Amino acid sequence: MFQEISYYLIGGIPFVVYLGVVVFLLFFITGMIAILRKKGKTKISVKWHFRLAYFSIILGGIHLILGISSYI
Repeated sequence: MFQEISYYLIGGIPFVVYLGVVVFLLFFITGMIAILRKKGKTKISVKWHFRLAYFSIILGGIHLILGISSYI
């Protein structure tokens, strides 16, 4: 079942690839919030930094499970 979800094609590219791109962007944005706050260039709350980090970790776990299930 997970293999079918992972390899579901959207525009000719598997779903797991799109999920990986989203996870990468979330981790990048999470890191940028910390860097920009440290430099004083943004007023985004630390709460949002932690929320994005938790969401990134959850989606990363789902991405991991879908990626590994393709080979099991």
